[in-house]
Amino acid sequence: MKGAVSTRKGLVAMSPLIVFLLLYLLLSIAANDFYAVPLTVAFLAASLYSLLIMRGLTISQRFQRLAEGASAPGVMQMLWIFILAGAFAATAKQMGAIDATIQLALSAVPPGFVLSSLFLASCFISLATGTSVGTIAALAPIAGNMASQTGANTAMMVAIVVGGAYFGDNLSFISDTTIVATQTQGCEMKDKFRANIRIALPAALICLALYSCLPSVSIEPKHLGEVSYPAIIPYIYIIVTALCGMNVMLVLASATVLAGGIGMALGTLPPLDWLKAMNDGIMGMSELIIVTLLAAGLMQVIREAGGIDWLMQLFSRRKGGRRSAELSMAALVVLTDFCTANNTIAILSVGPLAKQLAKRYGIKPKRAASILDTFSCMAQGIIPYGAQMLITSGLAAVSPLDIIPYLYYPYILGAVALMYITVHSSKSIVHSSGYAQENQAKTTMGHEL
Repeated sequence: MKGAVSTRKGLVAMSPLIVFLLLYLLLSIAANDFYAVPLTVAFLAASLYSLLIMRGLTISQRFQRLAEGASAPGVMQMLWIFILAGAFAATAKQMGAIDATIQLALSAVPPGFVLSSLFLASCFISLATGTSVGTIAALAPIAGNMASQTGANTAMMVAIVVGGAYFGDNLSFISDTTIVATQTQGCEMKDKFRANIRIALPAALICLALYSCLPSVSIEPKHLGEVSYPAIIPYIYIIVTALCGMNVMLVLASATVLAGGIGMALGTLPPLDWLKAMNDGIMGMSELIIVTLLAAGLMQVIREAGGIDWLMQLFSRRKGGRRSAELSMAALVVLTDFCTANNTIAILSVGPLAKQLAKRYGIKPKRAASILDTFSCMAQGIIPYGAQMLITSGLAAVSPLDIIPYLYYPYILGAVALMYITVHSSKSIVHSSGYAQENQAKTTMGHEL
C-alpha cells in the first residue's frame, strides 16, 4: 500500500460504487423489476458522481482519469473479444452451426447426461485454453439454444457453462490469474497447481454429481432432423485451435471467416446476409461494451482515490493466527474483485499484502497463490456485472440476475475452499523460523501502513 488511508477518505473513495449499487439494486428492488434501471444508466450516474470526489483537478483532468481507466490495454483487449465473439456467435447461428451442434449433441448424448456432459466440456476447454471468456463465447450460444429446443431452463444451462469456465480459469497454466498469483507470491506454477487441485477438483466432482442427480432434459425436439456435419466444423475448429494455444481473438476472428465461408458453400448464408449477421452480433454487444467502459473508468477513480488501499488497510490491521490470515486474504481478494469486476486486477492489488501475511504466519507461497486465485474466480463467477457474466447474458439473451441462482460450481468452490482453510490451518504449526519471518514482516508492514 502507498500509505495509511483515513476511514473518511476510504468511504468517500468507495462512494461511487455505493451510488451504483443504490441505483441499480435498491431502485430495482423497490420497483420489483430488475430491468427498471439499466446497467448503463446506473454506471453512467455513478461515473458522473465520481467526478465530484476528485479534488484539485480541473473538469478536463477528471474526465481524463475516467478515460484512462476505460482505455487500459486489458480493457481494450476485452472489448475486442466482445466484438469478435458477437460476430462469430451471430455468424455461426445464421449459417446453422448452432442448430447442427445441438442436433448432434441430442442425438449422441443420452438425456440423463446432457447437463454433466456440458459441464465437463466447459471444464476441459477452459483448462486447456486458460480463458473463461473464450470458453463462454464458444459454449454459451450452444447451451442457450439447446435449452430453447429442449424446454430446459436457459439460465441454468448457461450457468453450467460459466461454472465450468471458472474451473479452467482457476487451474490453467496459461490463465492470467494463475500467472499473476504465482508471480506475486513467488512460487512455481506446478506447485500452485498441486495446491489448487485439492480445492478445485473436489468442488468439480461434487458439482458433476449434482448435475447427474438433477432431472434430465425431458422435452425432446420435435423435429430433430439429420445432422449437418459441415456446419459443425466452425465449433470443432474453435475448440482445436484454442487447445493448440492460438490467441483467443485470432481464434474468434478466423472462426468467423470459416463459418461464413462454409455457410456460403452450403447455401445457408448468402454474402450480404453474412455481413448483416456480423453487424447484428456486434451491435448486440453494444450494451456490454458501454458498461465495460463505464465500469473500468469508475474503478480507476476508486483506485486512485484510495478505495482499494483503504480496504487492504482494514484487513491488514486484523489480529489472529494463520487461519485468520488466510481468511483475510480470501476476503480481501473477494471484496477487491467486487469493486473492480476483474479477478486479475484483484489478485494484483491484494498480492503484495497477501505475500506479507504469508511470511508473517508461515503460509507457503503456493498455498497463498492458490487462495488468491480460487477466491478471485469464485467472486468473479457470481457478480452480475462481471465481464464473463455480461457476455453470457448477451450471448444467451438472459438476465445475469437470472443466472446467479444456478451458479452451483462457484458456490461449491467457495465452500470447499473455506473448509480447506479451516481444516488445514487447524492442523498446521508455525515453526520458529516462521516467527522470525513474522517479526520481519511486522516491521515491513508497519512501514508500509
